[in-house]
Amino acid sequence: MSEQETPNPVFSIEKIYVKDLSVEVPNAPQIYLERETPTINIQLQTKAQGIGEGLFEVALTATVTSKIEEKTVFLVEVGQAGIFRVQHVPSENMDAVLSIACPNILYPYAREVVSDAVTRAGFAPVMLQPVNFEALYMSRLQQQQAEAAKDAPNEEPGEATIQ
Repeated sequence: MSEQETPNPVFSIEKIYVKDLSVEVPNAPQIYLERETPTINIQLQTKAQGIGEGLFEVALTATVTSKIEEKTVFLVEVGQAGIFRVQHVPSENMDAVLSIACPNILYPYAREVVSDAVTRAGFAPVMLQPVNFEALYMSRLQQQQAEAAKDAPNEEPGEATIQ
């Protein structure tokens, strides 16, 4: 094919939005009297799905749980999503685009929503540390290849859980 016949790859952001937001403080008001420093657990999950010709919804879910011993201080879950136009990208690169590029765009928005939600719940803000989605993607690929070698079932492409 000549250069004129080969379309250029297209990657654009159509919309970024909060798909889901949940804040729970199950032990209020007594939990506000606690003076111990809580432990924080953060889990991230990404999921991508096609929603039209060249359009994909990518959702990044961040779940932040704070506990003092066995008592939950707060639980915040944010589903930050975006609609992305991805066209003329080779199929072998599509999973990487949806698992690396899109979450990299969504993550700063999710960080802001988590921090704001925790602050509005009456606690000190939680600042999520930067995440290397490329390293996580490569790790997931290696894990899938190892599982495939053992004839074990694989995770669905475009879906990952981070702890």
